[in-house]
Amino acid sequence: MRLRPRQKLFVERSLSALDTRDNTLGIAPTGAGKTIMLSAVTGQSIGDSAAKACVLAHRDELTAQNRDKFARVNPNVTTSVVDATTKSWDGRVTFAMVPTLTREANLAAMPKLDLLVIDEAHHVVAPSYRRIIDHVRDANPDARIFGVTATPNRGDKKGLRAVFDNVADQVRLGELIASGHLVPPRTFVIDVGVQDKLKAVRKTVSDFDMSEVAEIMDRAPITEEVIRHWQDKAADRPTVVFCSTVAHAAHVAEAFNAADIPTGLIHGDLRGEERRSILAAFASGAIRIITNVAVLTEGWDHPPTSCVILLRPSSWKSTMIQMVGRGLRTVDPTEFPGVIKTDCVVLDFGTSSLTHGTLEQDVDLDGASGTGEAPTKTCPACQADIPLASRECPICGEVLAEDEGEALEGAHGGALSGFLMTEIDLLKRSSFEWVDLFGTEDALLAAGFTAWAGVFWLDGLWYAIGGARGAQPQLLGIGERSVCLAQADDWLNDHETDESAFKTRSWLTQPATEKQLRYLSPEARGDFGLTRYKASALMTFGFNKRAIRALILSAASTTREAA
Repeated sequence: MRLRPRQKLFVERSLSALDTRDNTLGIAPTGAGKTIMLSAVTGQSIGDSAAKACVLAHRDELTAQNRDKFARVNPNVTTSVVDATTKSWDGRVTFAMVPTLTREANLAAMPKLDLLVIDEAHHVVAPSYRRIIDHVRDANPDARIFGVTATPNRGDKKGLRAVFDNVADQVRLGELIASGHLVPPRTFVIDVGVQDKLKAVRKTVSDFDMSEVAEIMDRAPITEEVIRHWQDKAADRPTVVFCSTVAHAAHVAEAFNAADIPTGLIHGDLRGEERRSILAAFASGAIRIITNVAVLTEGWDHPPTSCVILLRPSSWKSTMIQMVGRGLRTVDPTEFPGVIKTDCVVLDFGTSSLTHGTLEQDVDLDGASGTGEAPTKTCPACQADIPLASRECPICGEVLAEDEGEALEGAHGGALSGFLMTEIDLLKRSSFEWVDLFGTEDALLAAGFTAWAGVFWLDGLWYAIGGARGAQPQLLGIGERSVCLAQADDWLNDHETDESAFKTRSWLTQPATEKQLRYLSPEARGDFGLTRYKASALMTFGFNKRAIRALILSAASTTREAA
């Protein structure tokens, strides 16, 4: 497989930082392909040497997921596992569970490491992580530390400076929205007459005082307004509601159920079996809404979720992004047939959007270009080197001053204009050459050595289709053009290598061969500017036209039935 261009840039910048320092942190939100990038940095860092690396994670499923994806990126690098059932350091890269590795006997068995990689690196302040890090550095003072996280700013305000003194790169949420790898949010800030009260709530060490927030927000008239606005703007959308306290979440769930809107409640004291049952009911559509406090901010995703309701403020922008991020994932049509998702409605009844600005404020399309070392600035509070575009220091959480014009742009939604250009940008950034098959811009196709992908327009929707040698074509995505292009491009990246990205190949401009012309229609043969590559794309479409048509018509029928 090969990396997206933005992923490659992240890897280059991370390796560049590790070349000059003994640590660095990379920041990448949901949808960026964090595990793929982590794997590429690890594999390229140890190279063909005898170096050994360890990748840390705090949950079993993350350890298994990281190892599986690492093998796809680095098929020739041996791996091993240290967890509750297996304790092997035989591989060049070992994937370890933190709760297991932190035990004294397991630490004693750890060989000398050259690279320690930490997934969900915002956990490094925990004693278990520090014990492992200290042990690695004691055994090898030259060992390098590489961390990756989506949320560097912790709610308890504990900085990461003790482990990381710089940030190699930050993939911004807006970049992923702009490139079609996440859906855009549509945010509505709804004033129910309590914003002044919410702004006056005192802050604790970790966040606003949620008991005070509950006194303001946990009132029947406000909850009635929440239900009314949901019915008006997001009726029947799978919805996650973030509340201030468990009692508040319970009262909101009761009110939705009383309005005949099936709703479940998730909180930290629920038994695991009961929690799984509620989440399964939400996934199946038996319930439309889940209320919670902070349980669903991390480690949970249900891609069809397309509405997020904020009934609490957040003192940290990263917390707001975590909450809204539950609704930004795109949908795989093979996993969720008939589900069309083009955006996420955010109903903010608190003050988060007013405090931190809209998520679109983070759009940075220029960040997708360039190579090597990222432009940086120094945090005035902790002196860490951080990306130039940072508005909060990822290491210590310091809020950095905004340029007045920049703040006004965010306030008036000016940054939204960047999205209007993203589809063209995506085609330019792709490593593959996309062909407008018929000159009508409603059918685009690109191909490699062993796979092809295309996007096709029908009745107001785009459909992404992918095919590979020895496999039947399959539906990759339905919805907005940018999202379908991203899914099609990712299909090619998954099935091709760097050698098969044709964009820079000289024969792209060479004329079609006589053999190719024999397979094409009279109209195509009459195009005297026809290139070998476009002829190949037209032939690929011709050979697969029946399967493409069947997939699109079947999906369109399912979509209409679901609607």
